[in-house]
Amino acid sequence: MSDRPSSIAVVVTGASTGIGAACALACASRGMTVFAGVRDPRAGEALAAKGGPSLIPVTLDVTDEPSITRSVEIVRRVVGEAGLGGLINNAGIAIGSPLEVIPLSQLRTQFEVNVIGQIAVTQAFLPLLRRGRGRIVNMGSIAGRGTIPLLGPYSASKYALEALTDALRMELQPWGIQVSIIEPGAIATPIWEKSDKAAGDLEASASEAAKALYGEAVIRIRDVVAKSAQRAISPDAVVRVVHHALTAAHPKTRYLVGADATARAWMVKWLPDRVQDRLLAWVLKYPREGSV
Repeated sequence: MSDRPSSIAVVVTGASTGIGAACALACASRGMTVFAGVRDPRAGEALAAKGGPSLIPVTLDVTDEPSITRSVEIVRRVVGEAGLGGLINNAGIAIGSPLEVIPLSQLRTQFEVNVIGQIAVTQAFLPLLRRGRGRIVNMGSIAGRGTIPLLGPYSASKYALEALTDALRMELQPWGIQVSIIEPGAIATPIWEKSDKAAGDLEASASEAAKALYGEAVIRIRDVVAKSAQRAISPDAVVRVVHHALTAAHPKTRYLVGADATARAWMVKWLPDRVQDRLLAWVLKYPREGSV
């Protein structure tokens, strides 16, 4: 069985910036027809200017059913009977907060975008994927294998995406639809700035009691995240494995990206939970029992 042709049509969600934009542009440069899902049409215009005629922006919000339906119609009119060769579920947000004090509306938003939205888009495009014997590539995170303090909301959404990917992979076998998940570590994208701003907004709105309980921990974790952002690798590393998942004769079910992701995966697999807790607390300088 040989690799798939590069002329397939693919949909990329969350393509305005970061990994999504990099994947959309790279796929277009390799001869694919790319439907780049963006929430802001202006971002789509800027992307099309870089990607050329084979990159088609579509206004797509994964939490808005009408926009998903409209996107499917646009794609169907273009691909016709050939169907869709790939769906890259990349859209996502990162919300961090102590679970004790996170507003439940924020927790729901985290899951609406990173979990429910992924299934909504997948359900909508599956008829075209089945027609084209296409593939699904979900953008997970190493946080979907192991979390750290204050990133519980984000990690929980990525843990959920791992389970959904496994279920889809088995459920869609009868139609030859391959399903993979990408598990990056720290990647240099605007999500760092966006999540830091969101954390700042949550911190500003927190009660004095919450600040007294978690203020020191928040400062330390935000400092660690900021340093991780400085060490983040290029999105090109993710683009390469996404392309492999879309085109290889035998795509992997999971793709770890980055040395930090590999190290964290090793920890989760081999170290007992209590040992991991102590090691992470030391690395993160997180307050220990008796220190508060």
